Amino acid sequence: MCNMFKKKFLAWLIILLPGCVFGQSALEKQIQTQLIMAEDGAVITLPEGNIELSNTLWLDGKNHIVIQGAGMNKTILTFKHQLQGAEGLKVTNAKGIVLQDFTIEDSKGDLIKTQGVDSLVFRNITARWTGKPKSSNGAYALYPVQCKNVVIEYCTAIGASDAGIYVGQSDSVWVSHCTARNNVAGIEIENTTNAWVFENQSYDNTGGILVFDLPDLPKKQGGHVKVYKNQIIRNNHKNFAPKGNIVGKVPPGTGVMILATRDVEVYENRIWENRTASTAIVSYFISENPINDKSYNPYPAHIEVHHNIYSDTKMTPSRKNKLGLVFWLKFGRKVPKILFDGIENPDYLDANGMRKPAYQICIYDNLNGSFANLKADKKFKGISRDPIPYQCTF
Repeated sequence: MCNMFKKKFLAWLIILLPGCVFGQSALEKQIQTQLIMAEDGAVITLPEGNIELSNTLWLDGKNHIVIQGAGMNKTILTFKHQLQGAEGLKVTNAKGIVLQDFTIEDSKGDLIKTQGVDSLVFRNITARWTGKPKSSNGAYALYPVQCKNVVIEYCTAIGASDAGIYVGQSDSVWVSHCTARNNVAGIEIENTTNAWVFENQSYDNTGGILVFDLPDLPKKQGGHVKVYKNQIIRNNHKNFAPKGNIVGKVPPGTGVMILATRDVEVYENRIWENRTASTAIVSYFISENPINDKSYNPYPAHIEVHHNIYSDTKMTPSRKNKLGLVFWLKFGRKVPKILFDGIENPDYLDANGMRKPAYQICIYDNLNGSFANLKADKKFKGISRDPIPYQCTF
């Protein structure tokens, strides 16, 4: 009884406080009240139509809730005139959450952010910023962070100034049958373990699919990531990330980038007409950012790239990015499809200077999969095109 009174009090508080409801429609108040009052196991139905919202919608501390629209082209939540909050929809400290069948657009910050959620499904959602891509767009369209057992399927992400579909510091993640376009990064898996990224389309982004481990985060190490059967095509969009963002250093024309992480397998993808770096395996040092996190490992290891199909088109790498300019000077219009920065951790090498089995980078059976070790630690001098040291399997 006390709990029910508390929920009703909170709901009326949201409705009555002027600072919370300025500019809110009756429908917006109704939706937020439903989120506050929802009992475990509830289905919250979003009506058909274009619903203008002025404040972040927030679901916290709930279990087994479904938030469902009438369809991606039928229920549209728009935050174009958002007055309070940054996110469009925020879900925190929850379990068993399903978000499906609606479009969400034009929030000030992330469109949907979920944090601390176990068992989470995004299904049939379009998350987008309308208009031309620009740095003032929010960082992430779909943004689960510190979550477990996450399924993202049949979703579309457009216009994010960092990543369209971003999964950070999470575990057990499936991203499939999604479309990411006109973002800086189409799909990004960061400091996340046990992720399967498959049968997606990532095109017209700056970078198609990124698998990163970054320093200064609570979860230190990702890995055990499979990227397979994706269409990673023409990711040549101008980089419009805000200044200082790590993805701001991704060259336009990047298909797949594996940065400072371990246990990643990239296979059976179509990686097509990405003008600068079709597939790049690099250490964090390539970013030229300082490392202050003493527990951070900046080197990639145990990487396998195989049975991918690359286009044989000759394309000019981007010269507005430092790496792209280096590639242009070294390779002209014939940049190898698979690039390793060549920066080695001495602990990974045996007495002959070869990588120990547990740390190998294995590259084999890629159609049109030309290769180069960039020797970046030697100022790109002595670049090797020899694939033999990397022809191994796990």
